[in-house]
Amino acid sequence: MPSARSAPAVPYASYLRVYEPLGAFAEPERAHWADYARQGQAPTAQDELRRSLADLVAVPPVGVPAHESPDAFTAEVDGVLLVCPWRTRLRGWLALEELVADFPQPVLDAALPPVVRRQAAADYERWRERNPDARPWIRTGVWQVPLRWFVLVADEERDYVAGEWLRYRTPMVQARRRLARALRTLRAAPGYGGLAEGLVEVGSWLEEFHPRSMVELDYGGLVHALPAERLAADRSAGDLAAGIAALRDGDAETASEAYGRLAQRWRAVRMRLFAN
Repeated sequence: MPSARSAPAVPYASYLRVYEPLGAFAEPERAHWADYARQGQAPTAQDELRRSLADLVAVPPVGVPAHESPDAFTAEVDGVLLVCPWRTRLRGWLALEELVADFPQPVLDAALPPVVRRQAAADYERWRERNPDARPWIRTGVWQVPLRWFVLVADEERDYVAGEWLRYRTPMVQARRRLARALRTLRAAPGYGGLAEGLVEVGSWLEEFHPRSMVELDYGGLVHALPAERLAADRSAGDLAAGIAALRDGDAETASEAYGRLAQRWRAVRMRLFAN
């Protein structure tokens, strides 16, 4: 098994994560994460993605893990331990629902046979009855960073290390404030209904978490797929903020041009999903 540093990079996923303070977790999970952090385990997003892909290449493929992951991402901010559980099994079920909606049946049948999908759906239904309030701490974008995610962060929070990561981190209260302000502007302007609807859905998700959480937008494996010079020049969060500010000021033309450029930039990246 190759090490995390020597294994090939998996390039296609970006992430929106919430890290909650340890006190937000009930026992015995709180004790589990405290002990986990003390052990100094630090798996990466690439580790998580490789494990998922290993299940998919098995015969027969494993659409959803049989057991929930005991792993998490952790961070320490101002002396407070923050935890972002992987919840790989729950996210697998949710991703499977998206695949059924997004891909034609022949493609689905080739990747995940109907019997595998039926079993996963039945397992999820039984699990959801026991866990009606469960939600993931991590959301994934495939060959893109969804534009609505950029509303949550600011250009000055951008952290880029070439060949390693491009990410933004912001306090939950700030992310919610930016989302609410942007939503008021977008709802009052014609032509931005899709972006506004996406923000409502993201906002509902964020409300499920502790107010002292941290939100992270991570380009993930895209830093291995896009040219370094393009990433160095990427200011998508700032560009979207400028477009919304123009809209707020009544300059619909400038706002439309800014949003169009941003949408085209990420449309070109997403088209790689369909490339050989």
